[in-house]
Amino acid sequence: MILNKIIFVAGMLLFMSSMQLYGQCGLQAGPMNGHSAMAEVTVWVQTKCAQEVQMHYWIKGRPDTSWLTNKILTRKKDGYTAHLVADEVSPGNTYDYEILIDQQIVRLPYPCLFQTQELWQWRDTPPDFKFVAGSCMYVNEPAVDRPGKPYGGNYEIFTSIHQEEPDFMIWLGDNMYLREVDWNSKTGIYHRNTYARSLPELQPLLAGAHHFATWDDHDFGPNDSDRSYWGKHLTREAFEDFWANPVVGVGESKGITGIFQWADCDFFIMDNRWYRGPIKYNETYFGEIQINWLIDALQYSDAPFKFICTGGQILSNAAVFENYENFKEEKELLMRKLDQLNIKGVVFLTGDRHHSEISKFTTGDGDVFYDITSSALTSRTYAHPNERNTNRIPDSMIGVRNYATISVTGPTRDRKCAIEFKNSDGELLFQYVLEK
Repeated sequence: MILNKIIFVAGMLLFMSSMQLYGQCGLQAGPMNGHSAMAEVTVWVQTKCAQEVQMHYWIKGRPDTSWLTNKILTRKKDGYTAHLVADEVSPGNTYDYEILIDQQIVRLPYPCLFQTQELWQWRDTPPDFKFVAGSCMYVNEPAVDRPGKPYGGNYEIFTSIHQEEPDFMIWLGDNMYLREVDWNSKTGIYHRNTYARSLPELQPLLAGAHHFATWDDHDFGPNDSDRSYWGKHLTREAFEDFWANPVVGVGESKGITGIFQWADCDFFIMDNRWYRGPIKYNETYFGEIQINWLIDALQYSDAPFKFICTGGQILSNAAVFENYENFKEEKELLMRKLDQLNIKGVVFLTGDRHHSEISKFTTGDGDVFYDITSSALTSRTYAHPNERNTNRIPDSMIGVRNYATISVTGPTRDRKCAIEFKNSDGELLFQYVLEK
């Protein structure tokens, strides 16, 4: 184990020494595994200038199976990003891959591999899986940061997450922090996305697990920004360029609302910024368009766990900062509909708060809903032990940098969901098993 760590660190140091934020052409960031389905997988990559990129992939352990994706010429207008689609895959396999830039293989000091989801329906029990949830990733850039103590740190947390070997990671907003120098131009917005995505400690995790995302104020716009932010079309464009969710915008939604499935569970990506009204009016949070879609989609879903992923806390009943409790009328409407329709297995995955905790809410009909707040990854943390959230699970508040590992296991009719919060070094801080 120690030898493996030494080899890994030595390889990363070599990689870091050769990886500059801007400079000669070549790999800028990634590759990053995005959407995974049974019949295709998307891999994201970014170059430093306009270059031709392609992916070569094969079934793990079988180099005789070999395919190439279509070639893509990266462009400045897209931040030199590309979404490479592996469409000659079969269900339930793991694939090794390598990136080619201008037909030259990019040599990396860590493995690149993706997986396709299993075809288990009508054949077997649903597969067990594990994923990581986290939010609030701040990467210091001293030239434009506020003076004083650096706001970000403990980047080794991404090495700890990588060593968990999760199937995927769901990023719950504030996945990077736009600064004053950024949010008034496309140039600034794309620089900030590039700067955060290029963090060396992050690269092995990007290539070793699949990644899905929603956003919150700091990757949507300025602090506490709402629907009035003039640049939201630019940040939405950047979101599509820098992430590889299967869909961005469903139904009539103009934001980043989406959905994906993993095994027998459904994940609903909710946008808590695009339609949000000014907080002083306490009116619109998700907005009618999104809520109507969510209710329809939840009724259609037969998943044992329905994970609703959004940037801000939902079930905390402390009306502080930007919690949903501040938008009480809309919150009561949503909770009333969930109760009336007897929708079971609802688990909110949320971020934003710079602390972690689990909230539990029981409806009038006895259905139990949970809110797993996971924050912060590398941003500064603030514990609020005296905050009057009476829905909080005792002892679940965590005020240090951390992430949540969530496991779904068990037979078809008795699926279980377990949560472990861990610190930057991967040490266990708190664990809990959801009741149904």
